[in-house]
Amino acid sequence: MANLFDAANAPEGEPLEIVVGDFLQWKRSDIAVDYPPSAYSAEYVARITGGGSNEIKIPATEPSGEDYYLFTADSDTSSAFTPGKYHWQLEVTQTSSGNRIVFDVGDFQALPDMDNNQADPRIHAEVMIDKIESILEGKADSDVSSYSIAGRSLTKMTFDELLAARDRYRAEVVKHENRERVKRGKSSGSTIKVRFS
Repeated sequence: MANLFDAANAPEGEPLEIVVGDFLQWKRSDIAVDYPPSAYSAEYVARITGGGSNEIKIPATEPSGEDYYLFTADSDTSSAFTPGKYHWQLEVTQTSSGNRIVFDVGDFQALPDMDNNQADPRIHAEVMIDKIESILEGKADSDVSSYSIAGRSLTKMTFDELLAARDRYRAEVVKHENRERVKRGKSSGSTIKVRFS
């Protein structure tokens, strides 16, 4: 595997997942085709799902003599990310006028840093299953009322609605686990094997 601290080995395209506190860098060559770094600048702007005041900005650097934009976030920068799903837009600005266009949009998942003592390694669906099951079992913890689905508090949902929501979140967990297995080169676990006799 190439040394990912070396800018020469920066992957093309933004990451789909990051670990909070990790050093990140990637490049975008496609921007430079029509927007050369000599006359334009580029920057990623991201916010966590649900909005909020914590805006993330990652400006590009233009390596001398290269035909791509390089984006870098050091460990101090990414350690300020809250775990969760972020939505980003890639902005290109014309240096001479200050005018801007949104060149691309997308999203990434910020995963918790296991070095952090407060890190919760569960995905959102796993958290929701635990909250729903605590209500179903009559053992709801003190913060369960702060959780909601489609704007409706878990504590106001009927028994049948809670069961349906739990089943949906369980399906999400299975999908997530299958994706993780595939990423590691293993079977997704969803293959159906048939033997003909």
